[in-house]
Amino acid sequence: MSTLISSKDREEDAFLANRPATPAEIKRYIQKNNIQVVDFKFNDLPGLWQHFSIPATELVDYEKLEKSIWVDGIGFDGSSIRGFKKIQESDMILIPDPKTAVLDPVCQIPTLSVICDIYDPITKEPYSRDPRFIAKKAEEHLKRSKIADTSYWGPEAEFFIFDDVRFDQSVNFGYFYLDSAEGSWNTGRDEKPNLGYKPRYKEGYFPVPPHDTLQDIRSEIMIKLRHVGVPVECHHHEVATGGQCEIDIRFGTMVSMADNLMMYKYVIKNTARKYGKTATFMPKPIFADNGSGMHVHSSLWKEGKPLFFDAKGYAMISDMCKWYIGGLLKHAPAILAFAAPTTNSYRRLVPGYEAPVNLCYSARNRSAVCRIPMYSSSPESKRVEFRAPDPSSNPYLTFAAMQMAGLDGIRNQIDPGQPVDKNIYDLKAHEKQHILSVPGSLEDALEALEKDHAFLLEGDVFTRDVIDTWIEYKRTCEIAPLKLRPHPYEFHMYFDV
Repeated sequence: MSTLISSKDREEDAFLANRPATPAEIKRYIQKNNIQVVDFKFNDLPGLWQHFSIPATELVDYEKLEKSIWVDGIGFDGSSIRGFKKIQESDMILIPDPKTAVLDPVCQIPTLSVICDIYDPITKEPYSRDPRFIAKKAEEHLKRSKIADTSYWGPEAEFFIFDDVRFDQSVNFGYFYLDSAEGSWNTGRDEKPNLGYKPRYKEGYFPVPPHDTLQDIRSEIMIKLRHVGVPVECHHHEVATGGQCEIDIRFGTMVSMADNLMMYKYVIKNTARKYGKTATFMPKPIFADNGSGMHVHSSLWKEGKPLFFDAKGYAMISDMCKWYIGGLLKHAPAILAFAAPTTNSYRRLVPGYEAPVNLCYSARNRSAVCRIPMYSSSPESKRVEFRAPDPSSNPYLTFAAMQMAGLDGIRNQIDPGQPVDKNIYDLKAHEKQHILSVPGSLEDALEALEKDHAFLLEGDVFTRDVIDTWIEYKRTCEIAPLKLRPHPYEFHMYFDV
C-alpha cells in the first residue's frame, strides 16, 4: 500500500476536502495549484465520454472569455458525435458544470476535469438528446409528481480485466481472441512456469490471492475514485474466470450517480491500461461463464423519509414499493432498450449464468429480475434491485427510464402479482408458464420500446425525437451490420452442409 500513497495522493485528498464548486473558486484553485489544463467532458447518446482540453490560463487570464465559457459556453462540432446533430446543423455548445470539477485522476499533467451540459447555440436551450439533461429532467419530474422529491441510485457495475484482446473482421475472415493469466482455459499452457491458481469456471467469487491476481489494481482504482469524490464501499473478484471484477459505489442521487459511474469507467479503463491490461464493460465477452451485469438499486424518498418501507409488508416493503416494482415489470422490455442496449447484452440474458431473465420479483431470489435485498431491516435501506441492466448502458438514460416506469406503476397502482421465492430455473414448465421473460434480443427490446414509450414522455423527460433517434441508431449502426456478417460458429455448424 505504501507504493500507492504518494505526495500526489495527499494533494488529491486536499483537493477533495476543498473542492471548488463555483467559477471563482475554480479560478483560485487553478492559480494556487499550478493547474495546466482544463478538460471538458460530456456524454454521447450511447454513453461514451467525449472530451477536449484547453490551457488553464484561458479560464484565468481573460475575464471576458471566462464569462463566455461558464455562461455562454464553448463551441464544438455535434455532427461528429454519435446520436447528435446532422452535418448541416452541426454547431453546438458546452456549458461546464462547476460543481463537477475534480483533479483528473488519470492525467500526468495537472488537469482539472469538468463535466459539461450541452446546449443549442441558436435557441440557447438545453439539447434534448443530451443524456445528462434527460436525467436532470427526470429528477425535476419526480419533484413535480409530488409522489417523492428524491430518488437514490446504487449501480453494481461488473467488468473484466484482460491481459490481451484482439479482434478483426473483413470480407474473408472474422474473429476475436481474449486472454487472461487468470483464465481457467490456461491451466495447461506452458508459462515457464505455470503456477496454477486459475479460478475455475463460475468459481471466481471472492477467492483471495494468488487466485485473485487483481487485488492491488482494484485497490488502486478504489483509492483514485475516492480521491475524486466517488464513494467506493468495497471491491472484489466476481464469479467468472478470466478477471471479472466488481467495485461497489455508495448510493447517490440520479445525476450525481450517473456522473460518478462515468468517472468509474474512466478510472478503471485507464488504471488497467497503466498496468498493460485492458478493461471492458462488454456484457458477455466470454462464452460458458457469467457475463457482466449492472444491478441497479433504487428507492424513493420524500422530505427526508424513505417511502419503500413497511414493517408489515412482504419483505418489509410498502404498497408504493410494490407498485413501483409493478411499473418496472410492466415496462421492463421497453426499459431494456436503454438498460441492456447492445446485441451482446442478450448473450448475457440467458438462463444458466445467474442472469435475471424472469419478469417477477422476490426477496433474496437472484433469478428474479426485481429483488428486494434483505441485508438490513432498517427503513433507510429498503430498496428495489433491478437486475437486468448491464454496464454497456448509458446510466443517465437507464436510471431515468427506470424511474419513469416506477412512477407509472405508482400512479396506476400496478400490481406486480405474487412474489416468487423459489429458484425459477428449477421450476417445472407448468409452474412457470405465467412468468414472462425479458426480450430475447436487442431487436425485440427496440420493438417493445416502439410500442410502449408513453410512460417515458411524461413531463417531457424523454422526447419522441430521443426515442426515434435511439431506435434508428441501434437498428442502423448495430443490428444491421451484425446481420450482414457470418458468425464464426456458423462455420462449425454449416460449412459441410
